[in-house]
Amino acid sequence: MNLDARLTLARPGFASAALEGLTRAERFEAAREMRVIVPAASIRAVPRLDAEQVDQLLFGEIFETLDLEEGFAWGQAARDGYVGWVEAAALSPRLLEPTHRVRALRAFAFAEPSIKSPARGPFSLNALVRVGELDGRLAFVEDAGWIARTHLAEIGDGFEAMADVAERFLGTPYLWGGRDSLGIDCSGLVQQASYAAGRACPRDTDQQAARGASVAPADLCRGDLVFWWGHVGMMLDGERLLHANAHHMAVAIEPLAEAMARIAANGGGQPTAYRRV
Repeated sequence: MNLDARLTLARPGFASAALEGLTRAERFEAAREMRVIVPAASIRAVPRLDAEQVDQLLFGEIFETLDLEEGFAWGQAARDGYVGWVEAAALSPRLLEPTHRVRALRAFAFAEPSIKSPARGPFSLNALVRVGELDGRLAFVEDAGWIARTHLAEIGDGFEAMADVAERFLGTPYLWGGRDSLGIDCSGLVQQASYAAGRACPRDTDQQAARGASVAPADLCRGDLVFWWGHVGMMLDGERLLHANAHHMAVAIEPLAEAMARIAANGGGQPTAYRRV
């Protein structure tokens, strides 16, 4: 069996106990669930602050940790399965069942139940939080602070259409491996829009291209996805494409025909798939 290295918590001689019988290793151990306690944490390719960011974790998400090395935890994101290294200081063994998620593109948490008190954040769309005490327009979130109740939605409620969510990221800077409101890449944008619509979604474009059903280019409509090798965008209607891209270095809207011409001219070829999810 060929296991996808991006999603396989194993390295030479050492692997997660969940993989016993699926891969060879000298030692198998059970991963320990840890919770993200910072607004966003990078998942890096190797345990160094200057290493490539391959993915991101948001506040409240679970990182299944198998090893610690030089201040970094090696493990796997529970939400999308990505494997890598996260700063250990960003994680806590104290697990809290989330009651809400952040529904605003970004939200601040205040030290006191007053919007004039010091703020922490921002906490991005789809962060997972546990709400306790309520005080007027604010809700107390464990390990964060007081967040505006209008910026939160109960788990399983308040979903939006994918394209409506994605459009809210317009102008967000492009960031390789990013999936928060301060920096995002093309597949991160699709993933975040999917989560806010109440749908599971893998992390990378090749994985996302396997979802849904094929659609003819002439039949493209709002919410459909257009894939190239290593890139994805979302249609806002039959002609306009919204995508996080390195040409604009931001989430931008442009005619699909213009994007296709530019990508082809830069050696990216023609779209590889048109999908409706």
